[in-house]
Amino acid sequence: MVLQNKKILWAKNRFYQETDNSNILVDFNELEIERVLAFQKTHKAFTSTPLHRLNHLAKELNVSAILAKDESKRFGLNAFKVLGGIYSIAKYIAEELNRPIEQLSFDILKSDKVKSQLGDLTFISATDGNHGRGVAWAARELGYKSVIYMPKGSSEQRLRAIRDEGAVAEIQDVNYDETVRICAQLAEKNDWIMVQDTAWEGYEKIPLWIMQGYSAIAKEIVDELKINDEKIPTHVFLQAGVGSFAAAIAGYLLQVYGENTPKIVIVEPHKANCFYESFISSEGTREFITGSLDTLMAGLACGEPNTKAFELLRNYAIGTISCTDELAALGMRIYGNPIGEDPKIISGESGAATLGLLYYLRKYEQDQNILKEMELNDESSILLISTEGDTDSESYKHIVWEGKYALQSEGK
Repeated sequence: MVLQNKKILWAKNRFYQETDNSNILVDFNELEIERVLAFQKTHKAFTSTPLHRLNHLAKELNVSAILAKDESKRFGLNAFKVLGGIYSIAKYIAEELNRPIEQLSFDILKSDKVKSQLGDLTFISATDGNHGRGVAWAARELGYKSVIYMPKGSSEQRLRAIRDEGAVAEIQDVNYDETVRICAQLAEKNDWIMVQDTAWEGYEKIPLWIMQGYSAIAKEIVDELKINDEKIPTHVFLQAGVGSFAAAIAGYLLQVYGENTPKIVIVEPHKANCFYESFISSEGTREFITGSLDTLMAGLACGEPNTKAFELLRNYAIGTISCTDELAALGMRIYGNPIGEDPKIISGESGAATLGLLYYLRKYEQDQNILKEMELNDESSILLISTEGDTDSESYKHIVWEGKYALQSEGK
């Protein structure tokens, strides 16, 4: 069933648990992700990011609880993406050395001995900003080169941040998916290593490593909930561009919680809603969005789902919601202006989309069938992940201070 209005498009997943696809979860098993997190912790700058309880906001929205993981605190890079970059590059080097990752540390990988064995390496990636900065940072930390290309319309501030990490970086005149193809061609031509979190036939190993790197976020959440003896959330809202982040979080939660896994809801921008279009297609096949993909949520401006991520989410997400840029901006303002003793969270456009959507659903959504299909009610506890901070500080000021992308009434 497809329900829609001006602010959101909701599609219940008709293919939910259609087949037994438990084999696709194996790569996110607890032992594997424990190894991932253990390696990431070998870097001296590693810290776990805070998981906040937004109790006053939960009361305002008449839900049981709202938990928000703040990824702006990750490695001092203001976004979660570095977790994928650092782990995928480390795994690549480990394979070149023919050594298991659990026998290695960040210091070992950056040693002169390893560098002499591998020689000069160049890593290349396409990005709207956060992923590329993470790849550039990891490459520089390990003593290697990086080349980062960004799609048309990318933030100049994010470009500078990538260059500050030592990368050769440029903005292209094409959209994200075309930028990915340019990078793939350059990688093949120059014998560079492509580090991309989207996958296609023949390019699946490194995207999987990136996804496993992202899964460390879910492990931190699960571990903290266990330590504090807190209930498992009923819902998790996950942002999707190509879907790698959403699938990585969902995959680990499914491995740990099984039948008690929170209901997985995918959130996308209207202008790049490839999962929404895929879910409403007659066969539920991957559908591509083309064109400029022009959205405030730059980190989600991707038109082609990751093959592995799509397979997982097609089977385990209860549905997908496509939303306007206004809701992302709304989420930024809510995070930055908390109620009562709730903590203030600086969240960027892609990071805040899920909160803006949740607020809209509880405060403004008139079609109760959407809430019923999601089973979102006053007993629900919702897990959100703010995936980035103010990675474009000027845009943040325009939105949060000056009210750009203000929520308009349905009649306007």
